[in-house]
Amino acid sequence: MEKDPVRLCGCFQILFLYDVAEAIDLEMLGRLLGTRGGTVERPFSRRTPQYVGFEHTPIVEPVEPLSISRDTTATCSVKYYAYGVVVVQVEVPFDCDWQFLLSQNSHWMDAADVGKDVCEMARRHLEHVARAVIRPTKDWLQETYLVTEINEIKNALGEQPTAAELLTSYGGEIVQLVRGETIPLASRACEQTLQTSLSYYPRDLIVVGSYAAVVYDRSEDAAAAAQILEYSKMQLLEFRYYDRLMTQVLADFYDVLERKRNVLFSRWSIPRDARRFNTVRLDVMELTERIDNATKFVSDAYYAQVYRLAAKRIGVPDYRTLVEQKLRTADDLYDFMIDQFNESRAFVLELGVAILAVLDVILLLRGK
Repeated sequence: MEKDPVRLCGCFQILFLYDVAEAIDLEMLGRLLGTRGGTVERPFSRRTPQYVGFEHTPIVEPVEPLSISRDTTATCSVKYYAYGVVVVQVEVPFDCDWQFLLSQNSHWMDAADVGKDVCEMARRHLEHVARAVIRPTKDWLQETYLVTEINEIKNALGEQPTAAELLTSYGGEIVQLVRGETIPLASRACEQTLQTSLSYYPRDLIVVGSYAAVVYDRSEDAAAAAQILEYSKMQLLEFRYYDRLMTQVLADFYDVLERKRNVLFSRWSIPRDARRFNTVRLDVMELTERIDNATKFVSDAYYAQVYRLAAKRIGVPDYRTLVEQKLRTADDLYDFMIDQFNESRAFVLELGVAILAVLDVILLLRGK
């Protein structure tokens, strides 16, 4: 059955997230940017406790527009987080029907044609504020995320559907937007995607996927949902970084143990190696706590529900679990290294006592 034509107005928000350093000094960054930079205003408005907000409010810098095609120019901004993450937001408006929206959404899901330009833009702007960047990373980890923000959906009569009507009439199209598909999906796949959709008022809706989300709301309220999605993706990026770091740390652990396994006196340097590895482990624990405490989403407040849904769909708990497992493994290996040293020390002490006892006997016999 053919559906009535509708007009959709809104924008695509393509988020490019880069882990660029161990940290960014936001106070110095603010001085370097001057009037070009501004802090992110608290976007949470729907009966959200006043304490909900960023521990270190990121700084946003509007940057030059990005030319996408001969007749399309996207507005861009760079957001700097204290945790060493830079987010470039590319915003492309749309005013179209469902068919065009689906084709454009699928295109922006990959965004390969602008990814290189966006990365170069991020590097250029970081060079200008290099003094505020602490221990920069050469090999950047990257994540992308697409938010399809729909502000208006109107039929020929100018009527705008409620969230329930939108899911009933266009649930399949919403799933296609979330999955980046241009052809309809199976009914079971649609049910699985839509079963955790959220609404606060009758005419707003958010549906979250691993790589994209659909937000149906007024632009000022959609900004809050988009901010939570960005924050969740930033957490994923940071936990990916810590997972990679801990993998390398554990590999170094095993290399040290292998080299010193059968060499008795080389074990005397084990405490020094163990302290070095344990320092890295404690640093990672501190950094992961900083990410967890960057902002608080607690209780059953609406934005807390949005965060829990976004974090689960994006995969934050899975990567957090991987990091925690590797931290526990590192802790066990640290204890093992210390035990190895203590065993070696006990052996040397026992050997020394035995030698002294033999010497005493020899001297006693010679004295006779």
